[in-house]
Amino acid sequence: MRNTVLIPTYRRPPDLSRCLTALQAQTKPVDQVIVVVRDTDTETWQFLGEFPPHNLPLQIVTVTKPGVVAALNTGLTAVNGDIVSITDDDAAPHPDWLEKITAHFDSDGCIGAVGGRDWIHQGEKIETGSCAKVGRVEWFGRVIGNHHLGVGKPREVDVLKGVNMSFRTQAMGKLRFDQRMRGTGAQVHFEMAFTLALKRAGWKIIYDPSVAVDHYPAQRFDEDQRENFNEIAFTNLVHNETLVLLEHLPLLRRIIFLFWAIFIGTRDSLGILQWLRFLPSQGIIATKKLQASLRGRWQAWQSNKLIIDN
Repeated sequence: MRNTVLIPTYRRPPDLSRCLTALQAQTKPVDQVIVVVRDTDTETWQFLGEFPPHNLPLQIVTVTKPGVVAALNTGLTAVNGDIVSITDDDAAPHPDWLEKITAHFDSDGCIGAVGGRDWIHQGEKIETGSCAKVGRVEWFGRVIGNHHLGVGKPREVDVLKGVNMSFRTQAMGKLRFDQRMRGTGAQVHFEMAFTLALKRAGWKIIYDPSVAVDHYPAQRFDEDQRENFNEIAFTNLVHNETLVLLEHLPLLRRIIFLFWAIFIGTRDSLGILQWLRFLPSQGIIATKKLQASLRGRWQAWQSNKLIIDN
């Protein structure tokens, strides 16, 4: 099977260099590497003009719109492989990454997607925790990620993580990443809509912790600055998550999810109970997070209602 690797990048030449170098070291050579570059990103264009490909079949694709969704959808138009493996520019796939991905797809024609663990590097330290439950949407709508902490054997999941996910192009067909995802950069939860759509279509979604990349979370050049609270980014995150779940869950579970989301929530998408939990330690920030969460839920409800009405 032919492998295409797709990498969206923006203003991170040192990280992109590490990623491309890791692809050169794969035990199964990559057949096509697509790097999607913003038209205004002069730093990356200069880097790629000087980068020694060393037999890496590198193809550069230009995108004019901001955001990871536009970058990936633009890159997908150039894919010619049987498998497309997506990673971030601030990640470095392990040498056997493509070999293990291909083995999964070869083993079962019903597998539509494969993902794995991203080992997160924070300076000199690596997150070494472990979780058995990864990539699940619970019956009431809570999303469990933990892809960076997964252990155990390969198993079916509901959701993969954008830094380490691969798809059978036959399974994808004309499916593309949802352009309604909000944000001008990371567009958090964009991958959830895509993987849930594949699962609804009957394809198996596999998570294998041994399909691994090293992840060096780099600076973002948008409103979402990871650890620093930003109301717009927080609202966008909750909107994206809610919009996807409202379309994925059946009616009764959708109603239960909305009640749970408003009155309980999570540390990333606060409900009233979580607000009370964090209020003593975070003060006004907790209140702003609750307001942003409720705003995101409402905006997603309105977006979903418009779809139903139409």
